[in-house]
Amino acid sequence: MYTFPSEAAGIEFSFQEMPMGGAALDLTGIPLPEETLSAAQKADAVLLGAIGGYKWDKNEKHLKPETGLLQLREGLKVFANLRPATVLPQLVDTSTLKKDVAEGVDLMVVRELTGGIYFGKPRGFGTNEKGEEIGFNTEVYATYEIDRIALVAFEIARKRRGQLCSVDKANVWRFSMLWRKRVTTIASDYPDVELSHMYVDNAAMQLVRYPKQFDTIVTNNIFGDILSDEASMITGSIGMLPSASLGESGPGLFEPIHGSAPDIAGQNKANPLATILSAAMLLKYGLGEANAAKRIENAVLDTLNKGFRTGDIYSPGNKLVGCKEMGEEVLKSVDSPSALPSE
Repeated sequence: MYTFPSEAAGIEFSFQEMPMGGAALDLTGIPLPEETLSAAQKADAVLLGAIGGYKWDKNEKHLKPETGLLQLREGLKVFANLRPATVLPQLVDTSTLKKDVAEGVDLMVVRELTGGIYFGKPRGFGTNEKGEEIGFNTEVYATYEIDRIALVAFEIARKRRGQLCSVDKANVWRFSMLWRKRVTTIASDYPDVELSHMYVDNAAMQLVRYPKQFDTIVTNNIFGDILSDEASMITGSIGMLPSASLGESGPGLFEPIHGSAPDIAGQNKANPLATILSAAMLLKYGLGEANAAKRIENAVLDTLNKGFRTGDIYSPGNKLVGCKEMGEEVLKSVDSPSALPSE
């Protein structure tokens, strides 16, 4: 563990680095050592790096890096995954959508993280009446799981533009019928938030047709997994997007939504901005340091305004830099007057 003061923000930070995922598999043989989980549970907040890679793809399920991530989420009891997708003015031309469609997009996906088909039982393998092998998972939600994620989403929508779209498949699936019923019930406590409902297939289409119609989206685990990744590509690069996973109490988990990109590992090509912005979310949602968070966000914008770009967001006329230099430029901007939050 090591400690250093942040003179710019007047905050003192103590850091402890612990292995998990692929790194933990190489060191200990399991993806989430007990020591790592214990340290995370005792922390004020957890900043997580990318954990996987081709090296461990053929491992048995309980020895895959992703299993460690699921175990960490469960151990921290984080159930609300916040995934913002914002098209920055400096990067609108990197979006694969037309400029008039992508420009001005600013939405938040609130994904339920610890229920649904990823964790529902029964699940496993079996044999059907024809003697054929089958695999099965169960999509199941209890009232309390829906209520608590809905409350988080309404609170976030209230602090944004006051619009919440609940995404489900209530025309077909029973769990979605319950989902819509509970979200509608909770809406009565938030008269200042405009609630709408949308089927998931339509939501997927609307995200690429007219994404500016969305402010805050709340949805279940599997729909949120898919839609948040789709929303991320509207911004032009998954390398720009942070996320936060929060529980009712205890430390939150903050991480970039991208993977480890093993094809470019060690080549100084990765975009560090998603991780930097995840640190900003950690300050805002995990430590309650909104001004420090805003200072980091402003520093990222200032760096982009100066024309610095990693390969994934590069366009002609800007300066192509590697991961290290991009990080160094953000550090310079943090100390510049342009990064200071406006009063």
